Amino acid sequence: MGAIWPAWADGNPVDKVYHPLVVANERKVEWRLTSRQSDDKNVLAQRFAYGQAITEYLIIEAYISAERDESDDFGLQGFELEARYMLTDQGQYWADWGVLFEFEKQHDSNTFEVTSGLLFEKEFVHTSLTLNALLIYEWGANVQNEVETEFRLQYRYRFMLEVQPAIEIYTGQDFVGIGPAFIGVHRYEGIKQLKWELAFIAGLNGKDKDNTLRFALEYEF
Repeated sequence: MGAIWPAWADGNPVDKVYHPLVVANERKVEWRLTSRQSDDKNVLAQRFAYGQAITEYLIIEAYISAERDESDDFGLQGFELEARYMLTDQGQYWADWGVLFEFEKQHDSNTFEVTSGLLFEKEFVHTSLTLNALLIYEWGANVQNEVETEFRLQYRYRFMLEVQPAIEIYTGQDFVGIGPAFIGVHRYEGIKQLKWELAFIAGLNGKDKDNTLRFALEYEF
C-alpha cells in the first residue's frame, strides 16, 4: 500500500523542530524551504518570517508561505501568526519547557488551521534531545473539519557550534519519517547570529517514495 498524503505542503509534518528557548530582545528573519518528492511529483514550499521577542519569555513571528505545486505553478499559499512561550528558564530544572501556538489562513480560501503544542529539551553532556508534541485543528472551505496530531524529535550532537549532526523523526497523519540532519550557528557581535539547518527525511509509509529535503536559514539580531 502506498503512502497517503493528507496534503502536500501545509500537511507535511516535516518542518522545523522548535526549541523552547527565547532570548530577551531578540529579533529574527527566517527562510524555510521544503521539497517533498514522491514517485511522480514534487512540491516545493517556502516560508518567509519576521519575529520579535515581546518579553524575555514570549516571541511572536509572522509568516508568508508560498508553494510550487505538481503543475509547476508557484504562488502565495497562506499567512501565519505564531507565538512561542518559554515556561522555564534555561537550565532551571532537569529539562527546559515551552509552548507553541499558531494560527494559519490559506490564501484565497476560507480555510484555517490552529496548532498548539508542548516543547521539550534536555541536554545530556554533549548531546541535546528536543521533542515537539503538536495538536492541529483545521476547518473551513474545501477541507474536512478534523483534529490531527504531530510529533517531532531531534537528537543532536554538539560536536562544534558551526557543525552539529543530528537525527530527526517526524510522525503525522499516515506519515512516519526519519533521517539525518545538520545544524550550524555562526555568532557575530552581541546576540547576532546566523543559524542554518539541513535535513533529509525518508518516509516509512509503504513502497512508494515519500522523501522530504528541508533547509532553513535564520538570522537573529
